[in-house]
Parts: sequence; C-alpha cells; structure tokens
Amino acid sequence: MVGTKNKTLKVTLNYIFTIVFLLIMIFPFIYLVLNSFASWDQVDKHLIPTSYSLRSWQWLFSNSVTVAPAPWVQAFLHTFIVSTITVFLMMLFAVMVAYALAKIEFRGKKLVDNFILFQMFFPGIILLIPQFLLITKVGWIDTFQGMILPTAVSLWAIFMYTNFFKAIPDTLIESAKLDGATDMQILFKIVVPMSKSITTVIFLFLYTERWTTLLWDMIVSKSDSTVTLNVLISQMFGPYGTYPGPMYAASVLLTLPLILLFLLFSKNFQEGMQYTLK
Repeated sequence: MVGTKNKTLKVTLNYIFTIVFLLIMIFPFIYLVLNSFASWDQVDKHLIPTSYSLRSWQWLFSNSVTVAPAPWVQAFLHTFIVSTITVFLMMLFAVMVAYALAKIEFRGKKLVDNFILFQMFFPGIILLIPQFLLITKVGWIDTFQGMILPTAVSLWAIFMYTNFFKAIPDTLIESAKLDGATDMQILFKIVVPMSKSITTVIFLFLYTERWTTLLWDMIVSKSDSTVTLNVLISQMFGPYGTYPGPMYAASVLLTLPLILLFLLFSKNFQEGMQYTLK
C-alpha cells in the first residue's frame, strides 16, 4: 500500500512539474498572441489584457487605419521565398555531397570529409565580411540572389546526411547498379526516400534557422523590394517603435508558420530525432 502511494505521488509530482515547465515554455507565445489582439492602450499594461481589438492586425494588412502600415504582407512573401529557395538548395547540395562521401570512392575523399568536419567548428560570422565583399563585387546588394546564394550551403546538413547514408547497406546500392541504375537514380529514387525521417529533422532545423535569420538580411536588404519580416520587425524599434501592438502581431506572423511546420511533420521529426540521438 505504501509503495502504491509513493508511486502515485511520484507520478503526480511528475505531471505537476511537466505542466509547470510547459506553461513556462509556452507563456511567452501566449503573451505575444494576447498582446497582438489587445487594444493599443492595453498593450504591455497588464499580464493579460482586459480589452481586445483587431486594430494591430488591421494595421498590418490594410491602409484604412490611422497610421500608414509597413509592407508586412510583402515582407512575409519575401521571407517565404528566400527561406524556401535557400533551404531547397541547401538540402539538394547536401544530399549530393553526402552521397558521394558515403557511397562513392574517390581520391581525396577523407580530406574532404575532414575539411567539412573541421569547418563546422568555426562560427559562420567569420565569413560575413568575405561574403559581403563578394556580393558587393558582383552587384548583388539588395537582391534575392544576394540573400540566397551565399548561404545556400549547410555543412551541418552534409554531415548529418553523410552519417545516415553510411548506415544504408552497400549491397542495396550494388544491386541497383547491377539493374542499370545510375548514381543519380539511386540517390533520388532509393536513398532519399529511405531518408525521410532524417530529412524532416534537417529540413525543420534549416528552415527555422533561415526563417529567423536577421543579420545577413539586414546587410543585404536595402529597400522594401527585398525586405524580410525579421528586418521589418527590427525596424519597428525605430520609426514604428511607438506601436508595440503591431509589433506583437508581426511577431506572431513570423512565428506561426514555424509552429505549423513542426506540427505538420511532428511524427517524422520524432523518428528522425530518435536516430540522431542514437
């Protein structure tokens, strides 16, 4: 009886701590959402606003409000375009390089593998000035290609794919080659479909990282024609700093797609994380 009571108490305490920890984790987002719908005179005045309106959201999406809005819809589309193309190129390059490192023998393979691992220990910030000088030289300042191409390679993605591809049996690759399949056919028709779980993990991490990138976008973007959500939100502390309600609404707009992505791919994400933690 005593053992049963102790077990019940332990389970109850675990649930309590889990719920408290969960509330601590999600409360900032709840606060963000509540203040995005709060009346402007209630924003940041109370922990939970007492009156609500759609004025902050109207300010983002229409011109029929008192204050002229910034191009939020345009910035959202720019963020989506830049993030999607960049991550696509990252993953395309990663699977091709990883397959070569994992399944194809060539001279200097070990050197390339070690170089990628070595480069992963250096922070990306050290490449900021060379990348900036490069895009300035070729005239890519304030262009989408300037925002996309210099960041279209992920050494981390190559490293993750290489380790996963090494676990795929060589006999499977050899059987496909005996049937007349080329390396590209093997990669995209056999290897990549088998890598769905790890692909989900890599995609979500890369997309989150690119979607929330601020520094590089601030350096490259110089006008509304290329501005992204992160840059626009950072500018709200300047000319738009007296309107915190729309800033909260814009932050919700920035965060919501990432939450939806994680919910949509949660099953494959969990499977992929189980592999990475082995």
